[in-house]
Amino acid sequence: MTSELALDANPPTQTTPPQQQEMPLAVVHGQPVLQIPQDLYIPPDALEVILDAFEGPLDLLLYLIRRQNLDILDIPVAEITRQYVDYINVMQELRFELAAEYLVMAAILAEIKSRMLLPRPPAEDGEETDPRAELVRRLQEYERFKQAAEDIDALPRQDRDTTPVHAHVPDRAAVKLPPPVELKEMLLALYDVLKRAELFSGHAIKREALSVRQRMGDVLGRLDDGKFHRFESLFSAEEGKLGVLVTFLALLELAKEQLLDIVQEPLAHVPAEAAERPPMPPIYVKSLALGNTNAPLQFNSEFDDSDAADATT
Repeated sequence: MTSELALDANPPTQTTPPQQQEMPLAVVHGQPVLQIPQDLYIPPDALEVILDAFEGPLDLLLYLIRRQNLDILDIPVAEITRQYVDYINVMQELRFELAAEYLVMAAILAEIKSRMLLPRPPAEDGEETDPRAELVRRLQEYERFKQAAEDIDALPRQDRDTTPVHAHVPDRAAVKLPPPVELKEMLLALYDVLKRAELFSGHAIKREALSVRQRMGDVLGRLDDGKFHRFESLFSAEEGKLGVLVTFLALLELAKEQLLDIVQEPLAHVPAEAAERPPMPPIYVKSLALGNTNAPLQFNSEFDDSDAADATT
């Protein structure tokens, strides 16, 4: 009951949806025009006529010929002249300014038409000249140039058919992160590098100061008295092991050449259970070349190289 009283007190209001307004036919002085006025007057000058644009009289002639599928080598001059003059008259009625070349072409067509109608005298070579020949030649040449211009215009042209686009590519230099390496691995790698460095250490080889051939001459000089000399007296302690070795090799070379005699006392019998071995018996050397001491001796030793041998001799 209470709800019914509430509805009677506030009756529902009917709402109409908004309607879309009509589009105006025109706007005159800021006011929309929805209907066409009955007394509308349109002056003749307000009519805009759009005609095909021609680039010259040859272009107009070529258009008239191609529109009717005529043979350009056999032009019906009378019909083409009539259509050409009609076009010029229409242009003049519409108050278009015509170039002088259009009027010149109209005169040329009229001349060709009259020459086609009049009897032509025979030519000297027996061949008749066609009055249309020069016009046909100009039309063919113009058609070739026009077709070449259309072919060039059909090619893609920048800023007309294509637009250059420059995309900025950001620098994406790859950042290589070092691999995770423990301290133990680094120490092992350092140890390996140091070991390899030792393998490539430099080793200098220098020539020894003592020569076997030179020592052979020194030994013969000391043995010039014809007596036995101990092996230890043939070199000095400052020469060290190298002096012992060079002197021993010199004795072997001289003995091979039968220039000296080497004597050594026999070893005494030493029992196997002896704690210490007795010292080596001394070696004695005596020269056998006593009569040739004044003559120069040429020594050859296989223990010296050629450079050292040349320096000694």
